[in-house]
Amino acid sequence: MYNKVIMVGNLTRDVELRYLPSGSALATLGLASNRRYKKQDGTQGDEVCFVDVKLFGRAAEVANQYLRKGSKVLIEGRLTLESWVDQSGAKKSKHTITAESMQMLDGKPSGSQDDAYSPYEQPAYTQNTASAPNQNYSQGSAQGGMNAQKYEQNIPEINIDEDEIPF
Repeated sequence: MYNKVIMVGNLTRDVELRYLPSGSALATLGLASNRRYKKQDGTQGDEVCFVDVKLFGRAAEVANQYLRKGSKVLIEGRLTLESWVDQSGAKKSKHTITAESMQMLDGKPSGSQDDAYSPYEQPAYTQNTASAPNQNYSQGSAQGGMNAQKYEQNIPEINIDEDEIPF
């Protein structure tokens, strides 16, 4: 079976961060994604999808620090069904996305310094797919954490003569 969700949308509320007994961070956020379409009568229609998203580990902490209501984000993960019994004894359930990666899509916030760390310069935060969903997320590059310097890409120059090409 294949269970993969990719969703781009805006946060419907601020990020709610809490810590599990294991010490791992858990962030819950509400995401709204809309689709515009043309109705049969020619007018524009809007369809909005609201879904809760769960982020774990470092990605949860980054989301809490930098995302606010209205922030645009891309979430990649899997769909999960949560079930519970409410106080009146009725069975309830809802679908949520358990995130495997997150990318912030808003531009740099105004007033940011060029030499200061900015999450918008970092790659997506991704989780090792072989681990359980509540394991820590690892940053997508070999850079350090929040105190890392501005990301600079060092690409070495390769000089190859035509005589050296084996094909």
